[in-house]
Amino acid sequence: MKTFTRILLSSALCFSMTNTLALAQENSEADAPASTADVTLPEAQAETPGTAEGGNGARPTDTDGMAQGPAPDGEDETGGYVAPAPVQDVDDSIVAPILNTTPRQRKGIPLVPQQATWNSFHGQLNAQKYAPLDQINKDNVSELEKVWEVHTGDVSDGSGDTPATVWSATPVFANDTLYIGTPFYRILALDPATGEQKWVFDTKSRLEALTQPALKNRGVAYWEADNPVAGEPCQKIVYIGTMDARLFAVDADSGEACEAFGDNGALDVNQWNTRPDRFPLSLLQPPTVTGNHLIMGWAGSDWEYSEAPPGAVFSVDPQTGDLQWAFDTIPENIRRQTGTANVWTAMSVDEDLGLVYLPIASPSPNYWGGNRKQQIPYATSTTALDLETGEVVWSRQWVHHDIWDYDINSAPTLMDITVDGKDIPALVQGTKMGFLFVVNRETGEDVWPIEERPVPQGDGTIDGEVYAATQPFPTKPAPLLDQSKKPEIWKIADIVGGGSCSALFDKLSYEGMYTPPTTKGEGVLTYPDSAGGVQWGGVAFDPESQTAIVNTSHIVQYIKLFAREDYDKINDGSGNENGFYPQEGAPYGMSLMNAMNWLGMPCWKPPFGELVALDMHTGDVKWRRPIGESQRYGFFMPESMGSPTIGGPAVTKGGLVFIGATMDAKARAYDLSTGEVLWSDQLEAPVVANPAVYEYQGKQYVAFISGGNSILKPTVGDQIAVYALPN
Repeated sequence: MKTFTRILLSSALCFSMTNTLALAQENSEADAPASTADVTLPEAQAETPGTAEGGNGARPTDTDGMAQGPAPDGEDETGGYVAPAPVQDVDDSIVAPILNTTPRQRKGIPLVPQQATWNSFHGQLNAQKYAPLDQINKDNVSELEKVWEVHTGDVSDGSGDTPATVWSATPVFANDTLYIGTPFYRILALDPATGEQKWVFDTKSRLEALTQPALKNRGVAYWEADNPVAGEPCQKIVYIGTMDARLFAVDADSGEACEAFGDNGALDVNQWNTRPDRFPLSLLQPPTVTGNHLIMGWAGSDWEYSEAPPGAVFSVDPQTGDLQWAFDTIPENIRRQTGTANVWTAMSVDEDLGLVYLPIASPSPNYWGGNRKQQIPYATSTTALDLETGEVVWSRQWVHHDIWDYDINSAPTLMDITVDGKDIPALVQGTKMGFLFVVNRETGEDVWPIEERPVPQGDGTIDGEVYAATQPFPTKPAPLLDQSKKPEIWKIADIVGGGSCSALFDKLSYEGMYTPPTTKGEGVLTYPDSAGGVQWGGVAFDPESQTAIVNTSHIVQYIKLFAREDYDKINDGSGNENGFYPQEGAPYGMSLMNAMNWLGMPCWKPPFGELVALDMHTGDVKWRRPIGESQRYGFFMPESMGSPTIGGPAVTKGGLVFIGATMDAKARAYDLSTGEVLWSDQLEAPVVANPAVYEYQGKQYVAFISGGNSILKPTVGDQIAVYALPN
């Protein structure tokens, strides 16, 4: 009986949240707030036509690369008449795949580097999160010990004048140095064996939550010249972005600013934004570095507004910051009606094929699409661009007319697999829906069939809305969470809550996955929700066994839309803290709540998170197990219930999976073959990114950043913890 009581108390402590939207908003860092979307690119040149309907595509220095501010009704900026965009109902115009039928010229660059490296956010440009190192292996990982740790001091819980920090960074190992970016927008260069500081660079950025509710950082990027000039500075460069959309370039050896880059070492992306005071952009994800390209998206706040800057992706010169090309995700004829569909997370690159793969977010506003009835082919998609030109090579849309905030939020993982005896250059895209879409990364074609299946339609309460008649469903791999039925009620939570879970579920509409939002009753149950499925840690891959590893969250929420007049009456002004978001400019505000009982216990049945291994020869599950404990402090809660997860895994040649990602703030090592936990250690805050695995002077290390965020409460941190075997 004591154990039962402790479980109940622990559950309530764990899941009770003052910010009921923390789980969802943290996973929608998609767009800068704007009600006029006033952004331009530099001096106009000839436009490169897009490859899909709407004419959006790569534009070398095009003045309309991001949407202009609205002209007076019926006029464009020059006084000419602008015809209204034609309304094309989504249910009659499902976006078809855009496939590549022209073989790419290969360059002979291997997908998996022959030498161990961890020089980007996901280890390598292929986003496999794989280290070909086996000094630490199944036989000795239990001996792993912490060899050094550093506290940066760059942390805030938000209780003072400084906003709370969200530190989702992965260390970068390059140039015999461990480079770290912090949420106070500093770069630390550390000795990889001892943690001793080599240098520190402070951007001296404003510590203000300009586009996000917290100070956020996902680390740094690294570049080095193919043919370095002896004696010249900045032949190796480290980059960090800031909340106010500046990208800083720093000499990787000296820690001095690279003055030739941008304006004395800082490139202001808001220079292309004609209204940065009201509608700023942010650079929270480090750029993707490949050859002579820095490719970057941006982040903002898509929960507040119905219009926003369209999701331009920029490629700039790594030494000067000069713009090379920009890719626009929103068709030109509707850029004044909607916005975003941007890239706020990491990208992946196949240098052999000359392609960069964009995980593109949903358009604004998140939960109403009456302002964007036309096709937006690249929204909520994986889109492959030519590295040199920014032109679309292929694109696959994973959610049609997205009104659930199902951003594609992790870099697609590139892998070579053998299916039915055939070698396939594959790409695996994890999603919030719990789907893994597997396609040929050269052509965009299905590896296993992806089917368009009918989905629920609206109930007629939402004026101006249209609905996609079908959505894409992969036939393999099977969904990472069971979407075939309404989530089961957790009986313990229902009993303790006096039947409040049953009462809540009875009031919520649910017709299956993709049930559209409504104004009726308490709203609609949403599962998987926008904080569930696969998050920004993405899918890891072991190329030797062709095993994919992915952590997934099982979270249930409910959405309700409110007519504007009703929303303004109901919202008491606390807004985000109470789970309400205005979607300003749309006829509906919205609320998004976690499905809890009155004690703050989750109403849905555990597990709340799992770690899953898949055989990529067949697409079948090899093993799956709950991961983590849902409360670090206070009372016991069985690991069999698992934890919501944010962050992701790293895999090694030693047959191990290293991961943090859980509420209990532990680092763990799993047996890649069986899923058995072989090692763990307690950290100070949850690890909300992937660990880094590297080799230095013949010794293998595993590095975790223990930073925490608003999803995996209860704390944030500033700890860098590095592990190795005893000497």
